[in-house]
Amino acid sequence: MATRRIGMGLTMGLEEQLPAGIALSTVEGLAGYMRKSSLWPVTFGLACCAIEMMAAGGGRYDLARFGMEVFRPSPRQADLMIVAGRVSQKMAPVVRQIYDQMPGPKWVLSMGACASSGGMFNNYAIVQGVDHIVPVDIYLPGCPPRPEMLMDAFLSCTSRSATPSWALTAKRLFAKLKQLRSLQSQPSKFKGY
Repeated sequence: MATRRIGMGLTMGLEEQLPAGIALSTVEGLAGYMRKSSLWPVTFGLACCAIEMMAAGGGRYDLARFGMEVFRPSPRQADLMIVAGRVSQKMAPVVRQIYDQMPGPKWVLSMGACASSGGMFNNYAIVQGVDHIVPVDIYLPGCPPRPEMLMDAFLSCTSRSATPSWALTAKRLFAKLKQLRSLQSQPSKFKGY
């Protein structure tokens, strides 16, 4: 029979049986921690930003200390897609196909001004932002962005990957409800309506 402790919630008696030094967690929490500690990007370098992406994986910047040194050649083994450089209209279906082949949960990082907004190439042949093709989680500005900026984007992506997607959605929903409640409590400026 489960007992209730004050301030502890419902317990099943397992906590008293475990020796000191044993920590309990949820499976989802452990999976989030493992996902955070081993983020594997897929290589998708299209232009000059790819040189900076390769430099970030080199010995000077050492992404291996964060567990991200393994750039996957196959999208089926990766969970982060880095679109580095300009995307042409001919390459757009290939970008979408690679994104669709990645297992979930997956994240997309748009690296550089060309991938984020088309950059200086404002013509019919270049996609004006990769977010027209795939949903982008992190935009990395610059032409080209430095490897330090890419490492910072990696670290912000790891903090996102540790949080389950339903928690982020619930957080956004509660923020929106709070905003709507504050708008309803304000008196209307229009008296007759």
